[in-house]
Amino acid sequence: MAMPFARRDIEAAGAGSDDSPAAKKGKPELPGARPTLTRSEALAFAAVLALFTAGIFCVFLTAPRHEFGQILRLPRSLADVRLLKDNLAVYARDYQANFILGYCSIYIFMQTFMIPGTIFMSLLAGALFGVIKGGILVVFTATAGASSCYFVSKLIGRPLVSWLWPEKLRYFQSEIAKRKEKLLNYMLFLRITPTLPNTFISMASPIVDIPFHIFFAATLVGLIPASYITVKAGRALGDLKSVRELYDFKTLVVLFLIGSVAVAPAILKRKRTYE
Repeated sequence: MAMPFARRDIEAAGAGSDDSPAAKKGKPELPGARPTLTRSEALAFAAVLALFTAGIFCVFLTAPRHEFGQILRLPRSLADVRLLKDNLAVYARDYQANFILGYCSIYIFMQTFMIPGTIFMSLLAGALFGVIKGGILVVFTATAGASSCYFVSKLIGRPLVSWLWPEKLRYFQSEIAKRKEKLLNYMLFLRITPTLPNTFISMASPIVDIPFHIFFAATLVGLIPASYITVKAGRALGDLKSVRELYDFKTLVVLFLIGSVAVAPAILKRKRTYE
């Protein structure tokens, strides 16, 4: 979610003009206009969707049929996560490889196509596998899903992002243009803190010409703090009353402090330059 102070920056960025190459190349569509896809873009999207669907279908075809009706469920609430934890505990222990393969496929699919609910999947990983193993699983799948979303957006994402987030896209373009030399630090800051939505970052990054190696490194490292918080909460699932409790004021302050460490080198370098 965008923080309140970011709204003023977005409006200021939208009011000015940006003549950088990245801004020209990534110029969004007119706000309010519905996204349009060319035939090749639509075919590419359909092919990716079919590939993911076939992959998930094959995973579940090879999975044991034990209590199949109880485990084929996407968690949409804390109650769903608790129910799945109870139903999946034995299954995940006895058929661990099948479960992890299915879990990764679903998580990556959800992130690739912006399907809400991955936070509940992260809680489930913590509840079933613990902080260390669950944390590694969540960071891996979240990074893979974000990377997949990056490439899908590179193929067909420009009209959709321009339609959904025109102001955020203009703001993002202007900020990226200012930070070309320390782009990794800035991307780390964005991934660690809730300044911009993670879905937006994954979709908009290829549009504003962020290289994939920088995107990947920032995502892999930057998602660790939030993943740790969520997975740890999954271990105490019974005490969690609302998802909002995961990111209270104290947690947000800690995340912004960690994010500030990521951008500190760029700030210090800019200060020396001015001196």
